[in-house]
Amino acid sequence: MSITGALFSGVSGLSADSQSMTVIGNNLANGSTPGFKSASTIFSNMLSSSIYGSGGISQVGRGVQIDTVQNDFSQGSFQTTDNGLDCAIEGSGFFMLKNPGDATDYYSRAGSFSFNAAGYLVNPEGMQVQGQLYNADGTLAPGNPTAIQVQQTGLSPAKATTTMSLDTNLDSTSTEIPAATAFSTTDDTTFNYSTSTQVYDSQGDPHLLTVYFRKEDEASGGAANTWDWYWSSTDAAGNTIGSTTTPAGSIAFNSNGSLTSGGSATLSAASLAWGNGATSSPIALTFDTTQYDSSSTVISQTQDGYAAGNLTGISIATGGVVTAAYDNGVKTKIANLVLGSFTNPDGLESAGNSLYEATAASGSPLVGLPGTQLGTVSTDSLEQSNVDTGTQFVQMIAVQSDFDANSKIITTVDQMLQDVINMKQ
Repeated sequence: MSITGALFSGVSGLSADSQSMTVIGNNLANGSTPGFKSASTIFSNMLSSSIYGSGGISQVGRGVQIDTVQNDFSQGSFQTTDNGLDCAIEGSGFFMLKNPGDATDYYSRAGSFSFNAAGYLVNPEGMQVQGQLYNADGTLAPGNPTAIQVQQTGLSPAKATTTMSLDTNLDSTSTEIPAATAFSTTDDTTFNYSTSTQVYDSQGDPHLLTVYFRKEDEASGGAANTWDWYWSSTDAAGNTIGSTTTPAGSIAFNSNGSLTSGGSATLSAASLAWGNGATSSPIALTFDTTQYDSSSTVISQTQDGYAAGNLTGISIATGGVVTAAYDNGVKTKIANLVLGSFTNPDGLESAGNSLYEATAASGSPLVGLPGTQLGTVSTDSLEQSNVDTGTQFVQMIAVQSDFDANSKIITTVDQMLQDVINMKQ
């Protein structure tokens, strides 16, 4: 090997050190980039040259080369944020994203998300976050991950009331009303107690439904501790509907005030003709009622209907569940974020913007919902860069020293060559 071989060995060292410094500079530049994973340069020696001497064949190195730039996918620390759509993964998984109209899957640890004007959950570059959608009944829909979209215009559909529950106490000392006294919704002397509940039709229109309780008179043939009940409401034209002339049912109690019969009933769809074009639905009525020596009162009342609602907010819950909230009190599950995990993440190819693409070296991803295997998702958080600034500066000093040494090789060889040239003068 000629003296110029040493010159090229020094040049290979300068080139490798320059690339290594580029990697270190990139690490330091991304010290505050959410989800960034630091990299390190792995060197290897170049193929040696053979020389022949009196002792036989020997090998002389020809310099150094970059073997690989290896990413460090260790967990970064979490930073709490005020954005309910920010997410961080604790574990090995990656968020899955796609460009609109592009079938390529991208993977990222950066979870800074928002909803765009079209209602899609996207990252800062506009790539759509992938998830598993929910059916209307709250179950996860089968199929491949897809873009997560929340309709931000229009109303959440109304729901007609189908169940209604009254938790009440009826005063055991109430006056018994003779059977001969005709019941009237407008005459409070014909009943002992009434309570009203707002229910909804299929169009989301509210209606006040009133239940009236009337204690039977034993002297006129009524049973002991038995109450008849009636109900009424009004249709769209203001007409009274309901059971207003004869009892809709009766409830009975034992001497201790506990309910013994009549705890449930159904208001038929035919009796709930609202007169506004809404589809009538039967209402299953439940009485959780007692008869104690205490004032008649409503403890609680519930019903399952609601009006149409406008979107008021979107959030991502722990576990990656995307939920839309509406001003009618309804919260709807839209989708669940999905994660992808690789057996060899070092084989992923960087695509910029904290994104990676799968390669043959990384293998195909294992895709699924967040959990123990793929990683858990925390909200109101971002994973920080895992760059250790102190370590990077130490490596920078080492690379600088190597660069100086390789520079010295070149200047020394240059001087040696100059000496050879001078020998001819």
